[in-house]
Amino acid sequence: MTDDEIRDILKSTRVIAMVGYSANPARPSHGVARYMRAQGYRVIPVNPGLAGQEIEGELVYPDLASIPETAGVDVVDIFRASEAVPGIVDEALAHLPGAATIWMQIGVVNEPAAQAARAAGKKVVMDRCPKIEHARLLP
Repeated sequence: MTDDEIRDILKSTRVIAMVGYSANPARPSHGVARYMRAQGYRVIPVNPGLAGQEIEGELVYPDLASIPETAGVDVVDIFRASEAVPGIVDEALAHLPGAATIWMQIGVVNEPAAQAARAAGKKVVMDRCPKIEHARLLP
């Protein structure tokens, strides 16, 4: 994916569903969520262990299927092991049809899931962090 493509994704995104969000400030997902919120994005946390709690004014959902379609999710950001990605992509495609992008964090790569997402018309970013890319491309 080119810098221009990533810049376009970041500019057109308003709502991010973050799968694998952690309430622990030492965890990368927590820092990424905080940064993206500070940049004006809405970050919806997804973590079954925290489901039902409210964090930074957002209800934590147990899974993508529980997020109302009216939330307007643009990007599904995945902080999970690469092996978990196919199920997450399937869930995103089934329950969040408006999500335009599947984003896999640094170290997260699953080519078959990426191909399935692309076949469904989604953009796919793998092995990158939106916080890093935002700071680099949209200073």
